[in-house]
Amino acid sequence: MEELLISISRLNPVVQFLIFLGQNILVFLFGLFFGYYLLRNSVAYTKQISRRDKAIAAGTVAINAVVTFAGFILWERGWIDIVFGWSYYAITDLLILFFAMDLLMYIFHLAIHYSFMYKYIHTLHHESVDPTPIDLFVLHPLETVAFGGMWLLLLLSGTFNIWAICIYLILNVIFGIIGHLGSNSDTYVPAKGVMNYLGTAHFHHAHHRDVHCNFGFYTSIWDRLFGTYAVNKKEK
Repeated sequence: MEELLISISRLNPVVQFLIFLGQNILVFLFGLFFGYYLLRNSVAYTKQISRRDKAIAAGTVAINAVVTFAGFILWERGWIDIVFGWSYYAITDLLILFFAMDLLMYIFHLAIHYSFMYKYIHTLHHESVDPTPIDLFVLHPLETVAFGGMWLLLLLSGTFNIWAICIYLILNVIFGIIGHLGSNSDTYVPAKGVMNYLGTAHFHHAHHRDVHCNFGFYTSIWDRLFGTYAVNKKEK
């Protein structure tokens, strides 16, 4: 992995950006394939994606590529410190990234809902009451920049293993897609046992139905701690 990044660092900046753009396009396509595969037997599978949503999603992918490129430059200049090679510290690093980002996004998400930013930024995402996988990428550009900024700030705060970073990014897409399966959520990810504390599909679907609850992304821990958790009717 280190050799790959070093090889990329020798390329022209334009080529570097195109590589990261291609990477984010692949992530986007994987996310949609994964999500719509889970919905293949539902009515949501046949729902047409509007041109507007396609354009917004394309913008989100482009911004994510810029964030990735920015992270790469920060690593090149020594601001972001990455450990290459597998070690058991990768597990603890993954847990730190997972729960720290979950908390940061919970705080940001809550702040958006209870400020002027909801009207001007976040209502776009909430236009879909029964979201489908494409809606994960239907975000206001400023919101996408904010999420990317939080991610970079977290990476700047310490030293992290490359495998922890990669696994986290994969989990981020998986949780995001699962959270946007809409009303078909219980068919695929039932909230039982440990799953009841993760950000399952019906957990986030309940948030799209009621914007005053369930602000977490990967877990319901922060909602439970701070009194914003609401049980989905199907959980009862």
